[in-house]
Order: sequence, then structure tokens, then C-alpha cells
Amino acid sequence: MYKYTKSKSRNPNSKRGQTTGHTNAYSIAGRWPPFWNLGFGIWILLSCSCQSRTTHPQQVFRCNIVEGIATLDPAFAKSQAIIWAVHQLYSTLVEPDSQMVIRPSLATRWEESADHLTYTFYLRRDVYFHDNEAFPSGKGRRLTAQDVVYSFRRLMDPATASPGAWVFNGKVDPEKGFKALNDSVFQLTLLQPFHPILGILSMQYCSIVPREVVEKHGQDFRRHPCGTGPFLFHQWEEGQALILHRNPRYFEKDAQGRSLPYLDAVKMTFLDNKATEFLLFRQGQLDFMNDLDASFKDEVLTKTGQLKKKWAGKMVLAKSPYLNVEYLGFLLDSSKTAVQQSPTRLKKVRQAINYGFDRVKLMTYLRNSIGTPATAGFVPRGLPSFSAEKVKGYSYDPSLARQLLAEAGFPQGRGLPELRLLTIPMYADLANYIANQVQEIGVRIQVEVVQKSLLLEQTAKSAAGFFRGTWIADYPDAESYLAFFYGKNPAPPNYTRYANPAYDRLYEQALQETNDSLRYEMYQAMDRMIVEDAPVVPVFYDEAVHFLQPWVQGMQDNGLNILELRHVKINN
Repeated sequence: MYKYTKSKSRNPNSKRGQTTGHTNAYSIAGRWPPFWNLGFGIWILLSCSCQSRTTHPQQVFRCNIVEGIATLDPAFAKSQAIIWAVHQLYSTLVEPDSQMVIRPSLATRWEESADHLTYTFYLRRDVYFHDNEAFPSGKGRRLTAQDVVYSFRRLMDPATASPGAWVFNGKVDPEKGFKALNDSVFQLTLLQPFHPILGILSMQYCSIVPREVVEKHGQDFRRHPCGTGPFLFHQWEEGQALILHRNPRYFEKDAQGRSLPYLDAVKMTFLDNKATEFLLFRQGQLDFMNDLDASFKDEVLTKTGQLKKKWAGKMVLAKSPYLNVEYLGFLLDSSKTAVQQSPTRLKKVRQAINYGFDRVKLMTYLRNSIGTPATAGFVPRGLPSFSAEKVKGYSYDPSLARQLLAEAGFPQGRGLPELRLLTIPMYADLANYIANQVQEIGVRIQVEVVQKSLLLEQTAKSAAGFFRGTWIADYPDAESYLAFFYGKNPAPPNYTRYANPAYDRLYEQALQETNDSLRYEMYQAMDRMIVEDAPVVPVFYDEAVHFLQPWVQGMQDNGLNILELRHVKINN
């Protein structure tokens, strides 16, 4: 993933006087609590100090996003926090299910041409945009194929300046590649075959937006969102809270034919302190918590990653594979003088570092077993192409590490200069653990902790010789990871500047292969090349860790760690 790892006024477009058959603690009809005129900040304070299951028994889901959000425009959904909010408001043509298989959403079905260049999508006819004053009489109109064309062209338009333009750049002609054959049939034509395109279309960047609302608000569309998602925008106090209400015209139903979502409202707060978040969760003022502050891990979790007995019945722990790999990377751009003089230009030195530390102990003692040791290549668990049997990665083998160092000309590390490893504060303990352990085989590493912005700048400019990184999948296909090493890609995504002609040929071949089994074999062959050449040190495959109150039911986990609330109920 190309990772680059606030209006105080009430929304004028909210529907007023509307009933849904549900009772809402924040008044679906648009009437705020009587203390609203005290100011939003005071209201938040009151709700945090007073809210409980007994005083607010309605279907309101409360969570906190420590990162905060800067926009509700899906064209700028580049962070997990924005993606979580946008996902509630908008829909995409297709979406991944809990097993990371692409399923219909706005499209009921699709057809792929024999040459794998043209995809024809047949749209639902019962999808309506949220009510908005930009529409005649303020009533949300039906979504059409022309909206899909507009949304995708807008994403590619340089004037939009979307960080998500890359999803179509080089793959689709913006003028010829998007067509509305009629109101309910949309056609996408690629410049060349690209099998992961369905995964691309499931990204929040590819959410469908209405031209009228975008043009009415211009750049201010970021705080006047209008989509077709399960929840509609009600109020956003930037830096404090976002309130969403149930969309009474949402198109999906459950297996029993009941309309989704079940919740009446969603309240997202933006407290930037994980410790405070945990305390609020324990007080019952939050229904959900993503991950846990490091200072509480040993208090709540065992070393094997289970909930300690004293918390049983007080909270629910949910863990699932998360398509995220944590790694250390080596810059391999041979045109750089610093690389030419660095010992990490030698493959055996890189391999020695990979063998030189114990990933299992690292996960046990530093992570409380949240995640799994990355011993099967760069592509993480949770993808259908993953195979620990077919891709053998690195395990702890200090004897072999010492042998490789000697073969590289540095017996017992003699003559090997100290390496400088850049990391960010959150991962300083991880970096220091690795540095201390590889010192036993003769490799000295100086850990330099820098701010995230600086690290991103250094890696993007190919100025970091040795760095810690995170790679999160944009879509559920291993290509999202293997593009990281494609020699023709710049940085990002190819931060290591790895270049291997054999790898590049196989990568290009895999993009055009439509047989899943054959393509997976190619993916695995590429991952084995990465293990052998060692441009990176895979450290661990992440897990999504969620804490829920016992009264929350229906939460569905997924490998992309997207907040999915359509089936959530509050058991009052």
C-alpha cells in the first residue's frame, strides 16, 4: 500500500423531521439534546461522564479513533481512520467478504471479456444517494452508471489531487476507459490486463459520489459528504466527534429480509490518547476499541495473546489476521554512493541479519503474541495465495548467520561497520530488540528514532539505507505486496529499489494470468525470490485486535481491518 506511513455548524443537508421506527439517543429526527446549546465540546464531556447502558439504551455504537480524520471525501481516504469513517457513508461497486473474496455491492454481477480488458458491471436499481439540498427538493436521487463514470474520472483528475489516483493511473484511459452503456450498466476498459482490478474497485477511493453535491461544495465536499452507504452524515465537530445516523433507504437486507443497518447512530470521538481511550472503554463509555495501549498489554493479555481471566465477562477479545507486514528494509540502489560503500549491499550480510534474531521470542515478549512471526516470506497470512509450506522464510539460526557473515568477509563481525537503522517511536522497542540480538552474531546496529514524517521523507527519496517499515494491503491480493519489489516501480512503492529482471518478468506474467492456481504459484515463486535476495527483513504478520463490550453483537472482522457496522447490534 502506498502508505504515508477539522465546521462547527450543523449539517445543512441533514434530513429533518424523519422517523425510522428506531429510537435514537442523538435524535434521528434532528433534535439535539437540550444541552446542545451549551456547545458541542461540553456535550461531549457530558456524554463521556454520564453515558451508560441504562441511561442510553438505544442502538448507538460508540468508538474512538485516536488518529482523527481530516476529510470525509473518499478521494482522500488514504489512512485507516478516514477509511473507517468513509466506509460507513459510501458504497463501492464490489467489496471483499470476511474471507477476502470479492463480492457484489452496488453491482449485482459483472462480466469479463475474453481478452481480460473489459469488465461490464450491472448495477442495482434500488440504490439512492442520501438526501441533500443539492438535489431537487432535497431528496436523494437514484444512483446510475453515470455516477460511476463521474466518480472514477474525478479520482484520476489532476485537479482533484487525490492520493488515490494511482489506482487507475497507467491502467485506464480516463476518457475512454469509463463508459455508462445505460443507467444501470457500467463498463471499464483497461489498457492492459490487470487481474487485481476487482480488488482495486473495492477500495474506499473508488466510492461512488454524486456530481451535484461535489460541484455544489467544491473543496468543502470534505465536510459535506453524500453517499449511498448504511449511515448518513449528521454532525462533525472536527477534532472532537463525528455523528452518523442510520440511512433509512439503505439497499441491503439481512438473510431474514430485514433492512440494514440495525444501529440507529454511530458516534466516533477523536481522543488522541490510547490510555484515556482504554479507561473510557472500561467505564462502559465506548463500545469498541481497536488495539490496546502498550502500557496495558501485560495487564490485559497473557504472553500467548489471550484475555486474562480477571477480564472474562467484562470485555470480549476478537483477533483476526490483518493484511499488514512489519519489516526492516535495505536500500539497494547501486547508483547511490552510500549503497556502494555499505556492507548491506552484500546479500549474505542481509541474510545473516534475517537469521540473527528470534522472531518467536520477539512476538511473545514484546507483542504478547499479537501477530505471528514472519517466517514465510513477505506476503502475509490472510491471503488465499499464502503458503508457509511453499514459501520458506527465515527462522532463528545464529550459527548459520555467523557462517554467512564469515563468507561475506566479516568473520564474527570483524571489519563490519556499524549499521544505522531508522525507526519511529512506536517501534523503538522492536528495533532495539533486533539490534541487541544480532549483536551476538557480530552485527552492530545503531537505532535512530525519528518522527514518522521524516522517515517517510527519507524512504521516498531513497535516502534511508536501513529502515523499519509497514506494508498494509490496499486490496485482498498478494500483488499489493509484490508490487513493492517490481523494478520498474519508483519509491513508493519500491522503497528498497530492488531490481531483478527475472522477478519483473514473473510479476508481469502473473498480472495477466486468470487461472487463480497458476497465479498463486507465480506469487509464491516471486516471494521465494525475495526470501533468497533478502532486500527486506520480514519481522511479523500483524493481527487486528479488537476489544468489544459484552453487549455488542454482530461485529465482523476482516483482513483489511475495516470497521464493519452493518450487522452490529447493541444488546440492551
